[in-house]
Amino acid sequence: MNFLQNLFGGPDLEEYLVKDAVIIDVRTRGEFQMGHGDKAINIPLDEVQRNLEKIRQKNKPVIACCASGNRSGSAANFLKAQGIDAVNGGSWQNVQRALMAHKS
Repeated sequence: MNFLQNLFGGPDLEEYLVKDAVIIDVRTRGEFQMGHGDKAINIPLDEVQRNLEKIRQKNKPVIACCASGNRSGSAANFLKAQGIDAVNGGSWQNVQRALMAHKS
């Protein structure tokens, strides 16, 4: 990812979607139930560490999302530190838009 893309455009989610990335929504269960993107699985941020092996066993890159990008940034950084190819997708709506564009 180049500097300008990182600064202005965020990660290239298409690159991760092509790799069939797992989309992990790290919002609370209540937030997730109010609405979430297609294919997203809910692992609240405070449960990511406990579910590390479950995530690792998927053997796929990860797109983390939340409401604004803050919690998903923490999750993506943690997963990267554990050797998992992870990216902060920002808000779940942003990831959903990327997923819809990927499908078309």
